[in-house]
Amino acid sequence: MVKWARAAVVAVTLAGMIALSGAVLGRIFAGPLLLELMAGAAVGSVGLSLACRRVPNWVVAPMSAVLMAAYAVLALRLAANQAELTDPLAVIIRDSVQNGIPRLLTAMIPVEPTPDTIVVPVIAAWLAGLAGAEIAVRAGRVLLGLLPVAALYGGALYVVGPNADTAGTPTLIFAALAVVALAASARPAQAPDSGTEAITKAVRGRALAGAAAGLVAVLVLIVAVGPLIGGRVGETPVDPRQYVEPPQVDSLDESPLNRISGWALTPKEPLLKVSRASASPGKRLRLRLAVLPDYDGVTWRVGATYRNAGRVLPAQPRLPDTELTEVRQDVIIDGLTGRLLPVVPTPTGVQGARVAFDAATGTMIRPEGLQAGLKYTVTSELQTPDLNLLPTADVPSGDAVARYLAVGTPVPDGIQRLADQLADGNGAGFDRALTIEEFLADHYRKVADAPSGHAYPNLNFFLFGPREQGGQVGTTEQFAASFALLARLTGLPSRVVVGFDAPAAGGTVTAASALAWPEVLFDGLGWVAFDPLPKSKNPRPVEEDFTPKPTKPPTPPSEPPAPSETPSSSGPPAVLAAAKGGGPSTVVVASGASGTVLLLLVAAAGTIVLMRRSLRRRRLTVGSPDERITGAWSEFRDALRLAGQPVPSHLAATEAAAYAQKPQPPRKRLRKAVPEPATGDLPPLDDLVAGINTVGFAPGAADDGQAARAGSQAVAYADALRSQRGRWRRFWWSIHPGPLRWR
Repeated sequence: MVKWARAAVVAVTLAGMIALSGAVLGRIFAGPLLLELMAGAAVGSVGLSLACRRVPNWVVAPMSAVLMAAYAVLALRLAANQAELTDPLAVIIRDSVQNGIPRLLTAMIPVEPTPDTIVVPVIAAWLAGLAGAEIAVRAGRVLLGLLPVAALYGGALYVVGPNADTAGTPTLIFAALAVVALAASARPAQAPDSGTEAITKAVRGRALAGAAAGLVAVLVLIVAVGPLIGGRVGETPVDPRQYVEPPQVDSLDESPLNRISGWALTPKEPLLKVSRASASPGKRLRLRLAVLPDYDGVTWRVGATYRNAGRVLPAQPRLPDTELTEVRQDVIIDGLTGRLLPVVPTPTGVQGARVAFDAATGTMIRPEGLQAGLKYTVTSELQTPDLNLLPTADVPSGDAVARYLAVGTPVPDGIQRLADQLADGNGAGFDRALTIEEFLADHYRKVADAPSGHAYPNLNFFLFGPREQGGQVGTTEQFAASFALLARLTGLPSRVVVGFDAPAAGGTVTAASALAWPEVLFDGLGWVAFDPLPKSKNPRPVEEDFTPKPTKPPTPPSEPPAPSETPSSSGPPAVLAAAKGGGPSTVVVASGASGTVLLLLVAAAGTIVLMRRSLRRRRLTVGSPDERITGAWSEFRDALRLAGQPVPSHLAATEAAAYAQKPQPPRKRLRKAVPEPATGDLPPLDDLVAGINTVGFAPGAADDGQAARAGSQAVAYADALRSQRGRWRRFWWSIHPGPLRWR
């Protein structure tokens, strides 16, 4: 009876220590569900081992494993019901087991106790209870049995890291329970008989000597290591989240600004449907798809860090001078692709879809990607700043907003001069922003078929290109990108936002509703949207108010050349010079120079041919399968570019392949129309498309065979496209240096 009581005390302390691990880990979870489930796992695993003390080990372990599986399924079901997940239980179990660890370490804090975030702690708690009880209760080695439980507690502290307050009180209680377990397992010494008394004294003496030596060793260790450990007590713990990559946007959504021109060409394409908003400050609501804060002179990018989130999202800071409107709306995806989810800014809760959330921008993605029929409900807090305060509002500066002021270098001279002119005389931030908005609205036209692009050359042509050659017209892509760039050059923190203009009363949102707009950051007001789109159908030419600096002419020589004594004649100058008979013949000199130039041209052409062959060989044979498939895709894109019909940047891989297989209508260019590529009897591109999609959506999953097939199709397509050109076009194709520098 006494042994059973000691075992019961040890079992209770083990269960309590595991429950403390749940309490420590539960500090980063929303609600008490995780603590309850881990405590249940502790009671179940330790209680089973205590009840089966007399049963052989080979029976207890399988029995405990079966009960652990049953308990884990029950825990997943409870978590799914609380999270209101409607997927089948089998799907929930498979998804949780496959993604439990990464989703736990990439989830947004506070973590919602969903099946994929609780499965690992619950199973770990059961295994720690099983191992600890088997060693401490059944085998009687309590100190050794405490190790699995201590490892669980340390793991909980590590996962929490710097994301919660220190766990001083739970740690002291944990240590006290360990002492209780050790004390309960101690056995009273039996009185020795007269024959063994001398031996007992000798053994006791050696034990005391050993204990004294151990105490001295511990004291020395404390003196040596104590200062080092004490110095690190105040340091911030390591956050294991930094070692796990959170969900990312795909290549399609890395810069959704590129998709604006594609949507503008198919205005009737249905992208999504929205229900009537629960509240709205007007008849239209802008749904935010992506925020683009980073610009390098070539592309505006998302640059967000998305964390797995539950139904309740972190609340955004409420600015004092803004009007707050709570909006609730249902969204059904139709033709929209990618991972970004359109929502009314700024969302505070979402139901119906598993999302990852970026708190800095208030945008969301669905890591699994969008699909037609996906329905979700979003609750948002729409903040409307008091625009009457804008004229006196300041703009922030310093390292905190350096990201929103960065531009790629070098900035084109014309754009820099325009920014300087617009900032001249406008000291207040709002005055500069308003001047930029009015300049763009008064001088440029919005057209649907304007070419895509927002790199420096594109924006330079949009701002200053001759109207008769297609300049000074663009989509909302160019208007928003130009405003944000000019704003940054005048010291205004700015960013570009892509989204949709949706009806507040509900309805279908088509591609025609897609737009981009700029935002400027003001102190006390947050991000304020501006509208640089044209207000009239007949904007003034930009030359009326701003003339770009002309190209600098060549510098003339310091002294004019001496007048020539060559007699007037209609004959060639070389022949006339030879007739004078003075010095070497100019004809000979010219012939020698021409021969040298010809040799240089031939050498240059041969070098280019060899370099391009080497480039193709590296692309298709060197590196991992992912790198070789990417190289094959580059060969395919270069072929279309050499044929005069580059792939539009907004097309996905499947769309690009379809584009390459059918004739394209001529598009407006700066100088002349580009001829249509001949596309008769071109090889298929299915393996290449499948390969590049694998690289984009499942990195590392491609194999050597897939890479070889993708490369073969890319080469066959390029060769077939080249063979359809004329003789001189084929020759120029072979020596064109473009593929060596194109990216």
